Amino acid sequence: MAVEVEITRKDHDAKALRRAASKTDDVAAARRMLALALVLDGKSRREAAESCGMDRQTLRDWVHRYNEEGLAGLCDRPHRGRPSRLTVGQKGEFAAIVERGPDPAVDGVVRWRRVDLSRVIKDRFGVEMAERSVGKLLEALGFRKLSARPAHPQGDAQAREGFKKTSPNWSRPQSRRKPKASRSRSGSKTKRALGNKAR
Repeated sequence: MAVEVEITRKDHDAKALRRAASKTDDVAAARRMLALALVLDGKSRREAAESCGMDRQTLRDWVHRYNEEGLAGLCDRPHRGRPSRLTVGQKGEFAAIVERGPDPAVDGVVRWRRVDLSRVIKDRFGVEMAERSVGKLLEALGFRKLSARPAHPQGDAQAREGFKKTSPNWSRPQSRRKPKASRSRSGSKTKRALGNKAR
């Protein structure tokens, strides 16, 4: 038979744990506090765990964390994940490249795509990065997926503006046809009411 885990920390009794659970915005931590409160009330580890939606081993782990760290130990630790492949300085340089846009003569494109930026990162910083990772990096740097429509590098901006000003605004003429007879909910056409023939 497994030995029940003892809560050795005496900072909070069951009532104080319930009060702390009611005040926190962290739902998972609140559930763990309530489970510990049940243990302090004398419930078995199995009862306390099942009442709060966890298994006995998980509750045991949280008791150990609480004994060592107190209430702070009942919160999930932030996930660190894989460290960034670019330094802060490289990210700043990359953001400037994206902001400036491509040079068609040098880069061979009129607007950036992720595959192009992946090549730029490899050429500039010696780091191979998949297109999906480039997308995440762009999002982290505050760039949106929407981009301006690319313009031909030899296009005449003044001519385009002049064309916009002199072009008439075409609007579709409104239809003057009479609306069709409405239909009832059953799908059959509605009939005009007949007058009383008996006079």
